[in-house]
Amino acid sequence: MASPAKSSQAPPRPARPNHFAEVDHAANVRGTIRRIGRYFGAEPGLVLGTLAFVLGGTLCTVAAPTIISHAIDLIAQVANGSLPATLLALVLLLLIGEGLQLLQGFATARLSLRIVQRLREELFGKVVDLPLKYLDGHSHGDVMSRMTNDIEMISMTVSMALPTFFSGILTIIGVMAVMFYHCWQLTLLSCLSVVLTLGATRFLSAKVRKFSRRRQELLGKLNGTVEEQVAGYRTVVACNHQKATIDAFAQTSDHLTSAGIRMEIFAGVMGPVMNCIGNIGFVIIAACGGYFAYRGIISVGIIAAFILYAKQFARPVNMIAQIYGQLQTAVAGAERVFTVMDEESEDPSGKPMHDGTSAHLEFRHVNFSYLPGKPVIQDFTLPVPTGQKIAVVGATGSGKTTIANLLLRFYDPDNGQILINGQNLSEMARGSLRRQVAIVLQDTVLFTDTVESNLRYANADATPEQLNYAIDASHCREVIDHLPDGLDTILTGAGANLSQGQRQLLAIARAFVADPRILIFDEATSSVDTRTEKAIQTAMQRVMRNRTSIIIAHRLSTIRDADLIVVMDQGRIVEQGNHEELLAQRGKYHELYMTQFAGLAT
Repeated sequence: MASPAKSSQAPPRPARPNHFAEVDHAANVRGTIRRIGRYFGAEPGLVLGTLAFVLGGTLCTVAAPTIISHAIDLIAQVANGSLPATLLALVLLLLIGEGLQLLQGFATARLSLRIVQRLREELFGKVVDLPLKYLDGHSHGDVMSRMTNDIEMISMTVSMALPTFFSGILTIIGVMAVMFYHCWQLTLLSCLSVVLTLGATRFLSAKVRKFSRRRQELLGKLNGTVEEQVAGYRTVVACNHQKATIDAFAQTSDHLTSAGIRMEIFAGVMGPVMNCIGNIGFVIIAACGGYFAYRGIISVGIIAAFILYAKQFARPVNMIAQIYGQLQTAVAGAERVFTVMDEESEDPSGKPMHDGTSAHLEFRHVNFSYLPGKPVIQDFTLPVPTGQKIAVVGATGSGKTTIANLLLRFYDPDNGQILINGQNLSEMARGSLRRQVAIVLQDTVLFTDTVESNLRYANADATPEQLNYAIDASHCREVIDHLPDGLDTILTGAGANLSQGQRQLLAIARAFVADPRILIFDEATSSVDTRTEKAIQTAMQRVMRNRTSIIIAHRLSTIRDADLIVVMDQGRIVEQGNHEELLAQRGKYHELYMTQFAGLAT
């Protein structure tokens, strides 16, 4: 059982700002589209069905104006045939087209949901297998954005934009073919409006993309601000910083509103501009079509068909232009998702940890740095005999918690060795190692689930007897008995309905349930009062009995009875010994002790 330990000298994180990276253009469009295509390939039935419905609906749409043209010519008595039969065929064709569009909607919705389900499952599976250094080096909001916003954009694109795109392409091809069949001269004249449409669309779409990108950036910044301020609400209120926080939020919100208004203006103008250009096209068709009809080149019914075809032609052109940016955004979002999927997972391979109950731990000349050239641990050498309790103390940033990170193989040393019973950790399977190491952190991690499930998180196979023993040994019985439903009580908000001390006791009980060989306590009592600290210390003593234990502490009162106290400074061991020996040396430990207990200035 292990939870990520917070480093006392944490690895660098990127600048916080933006949970939503710029997503309107992908760096590798072809490669990303090919990878998306594999997910479509996994659903051949739905893909073929969707294409069939799109193709059938498009054929019905393209054929309808020609039938209307024939009906008009029958009314004008310039064509042969039955008017009722023609009208009946038109009605049937329209009904079939509507039915096919309905089926297309069902098929695309199912297809998008299946693809998004597979993407989410693969991405989440990847995230939980990522090494800790990846999550330490990336904003959690950015990872969440890829899981939610980017995949949701892909879902919307598959269910709405792609069918519209393919239907539009087929409609344009079909309409152009039929128009050329009826009158190539009028078709060429109709293309003038298409040229105007493309030019206006290109200009307006560029503006929409520009302000959409700005809007996404500001939305990410706003979300980051909200997340940060809500998480740190107590600090905001305690420091009377509400007005400054509101002002900063309002400023970002104003910029977001401004960018959103500009984007909506250009997006809203696109429709009227397209309608205006379409009306110009109708005038051209009506005027030139009338002239061609007067000359006997085409019939009146063909003019009506051309007016309908011009509208049919303009609609998909407009739609394609409008969804082109959405398609780009979806491809870029997919690329961001695939970027996470392509990250190197934590290597699960290695030898299993040797069987047994002993855990002789030894650090040999260990060096480590989060960033090249900036060492955090330097020449760290320390033997820890089986069953001993070792305390590691030192100023903030001295590298204490990094020792825990290395011991759990969240990171591997740059050089040197860490051995357990003579077995090198770098050759040991991480899963096998972590089953034998339990850690209790200062910031206790509990999950929104029952108390029992949280305790069993360390060992799902624990028997009721083991669970009760862990609860009693960790002094959690009173805490659990006072909960509304005992072990079945749901811990909401990751334990927000418990005090800090109660959460720490549950974390210690969870470590006891894990029944590990090695225990790590990382500042486990630094956030609680003296009375609670005493209860936690008593629980810790019970849990640590006959186990190799490492206590990382700022409060020196918690480690007086340690078998060995190791004092660190700037990543090095500067002193070691028991409490009395270190005080007698009047060195770094004496300085720390006197600072805490004699009131000396720091």
